[in-house]
Amino acid sequence: MRTQGHFMSSAPLGTLADSVMTLTFIALLCLGLCRGLLHQVQAGVYREPSLSAQPGPLLLPGDSLTLQCHSEPGLDKFALTKDKGPTPPQRLQGQHSPSFPLGPVDLTHGGRYRCYSGHNLSYVWSAPSAPLDILIAGKYRKPSLSAQPGPSVPWGANVTLQCRSEVRADTFHLHREGSLDPPQQLRLQDTAAPSQANFTISTVTWGHHGTYRCYSSHSSSPFQLSQPSDPLELLVSGERPPPQVH
Repeated sequence: MRTQGHFMSSAPLGTLADSVMTLTFIALLCLGLCRGLLHQVQAGVYREPSLSAQPGPLLLPGDSLTLQCHSEPGLDKFALTKDKGPTPPQRLQGQHSPSFPLGPVDLTHGGRYRCYSGHNLSYVWSAPSAPLDILIAGKYRKPSLSAQPGPSVPWGANVTLQCRSEVRADTFHLHREGSLDPPQQLRLQDTAAPSQANFTISTVTWGHHGTYRCYSSHSSSPFQLSQPSDPLELLVSGERPPPQVH
């Protein structure tokens, strides 16, 4: 009597094992993508942190730079991103500390940064901080800085600080030494050399007293500035006038 056999799959055992591994890989890939999607969808659950630079947002090559991400209490993971022009921001670092040392800096450190905060036990991130522009000086020849009508200004008067570049530039920056605020910026329509930008300070007060420098740059590389101009000390003389009585 002929015994009737039962037929099974003709696929070799090795092929079946490969198929199982492929399905496992696809499942893991899907899990990773789903987690990434969850990361994107849930970003913004926490209040946005703030981002600051020490010693400031304007530096020379070789200076030390630390970016600080200030978040609401209870969050213990932080991420720092840097915009890459038209492409999505590049995630630079993720860590448990809110301090990101980035120095000593060179021209490549110039750019627009944001930070995020979150909880270490979840994929949830905060909304992004407001952008912080880091400017690195030293790429071009220094401009000159002068004051009109002069560097000694009576309280309440107006003064214009003129930044002049002998090489082609379309953007100028004015910075008061010691200030943590970003430099004032003016963009010119005419880019012929020489070029000049006028920074007018109306109603001068004691708060405007200090040492100023200016810088030039090109809009094609907005975070890389010229060498600083020679310093200009602005002196405020006289006393605050008494209030008018009506």
